[in-house]
Amino acid sequence: MDAQKPVEKLDAAVDEETAEQDLPAAEAAAVSDERFEEIVSEALDGVDGTMLFKMRLDAEGNGEHVAAASVGEGEARHFLILSLPVSGGELRVEPAADSKNPVAGIAASYAGLAEVFAAAA
Repeated sequence: MDAQKPVEKLDAAVDEETAEQDLPAAEAAAVSDERFEEIVSEALDGVDGTMLFKMRLDAEGNGEHVAAASVGEGEARHFLILSLPVSGGELRVEPAADSKNPVAGIAASYAGLAEVFAAAA
């Protein structure tokens, strides 16, 4: 499976979700951790994806919500990075392998660790 296909499918799901939202300007301007999780979960539901983890990064006064996700299984599994400025805007989706976001490097490792713990439980 081409790494770009899950991103394109997720981008389409995000575009539909964004078009359906009618948030007041004040609410759209400040995205809470809970709202970011909702946005990512709704987008991933459309492509049978799984959120691995999420965090907020604050650098030089610019806050950003970041999540790592996986789509597919086995050989067709792809890791994605989803990011959204705390101040609002569009959800950005990119393959972890192509991302310059520092979180991208730990997405696959985290997924592997979670699978080992699940198997041991």
